[in-house]
Amino acid sequence: QVQLVESGGGLVQAGDSLRLSCAASGRTLSYYAVAWFRQAPGSDREFLATISWSGETTFYSDSVKGRFTISRQNVRNTVYLQMNRLKPEDTAVYYCAARLGDAATSARAFDSWGQGIQVTVSS
Repeated sequence: QVQLVESGGGLVQAGDSLRLSCAASGRTLSYYAVAWFRQAPGSDREFLATISWSGETTFYSDSVKGRFTISRQNVRNTVYLQMNRLKPEDTAVYYCAARLGDAATSARAFDSWGQGIQVTVSS
């Protein structure tokens, strides 16, 4: 497993942007597919975006497609989630997760998780 730490969350207003970072330690992230999920109070964990180890393949949920962009810099051992045009319904704890193998959309496919970071969008 690889250790993951999210950063970049916070409180913003509707329409603002945030960039979340997922930094890896202990092992290189270069061989791992990574995904972002979020969980709002009382809701299940929701898949948002995933990226292959090379960065060549990405996939998004319909809820964030066109607003969020996942990217990675393997030299920095970091994956990013650029979030634009944020809405109050984007308020949640955001998690990054990693797995050896292909990019995936199911939380059960990932065995390394960050601790999560709060994103709050006010109206």
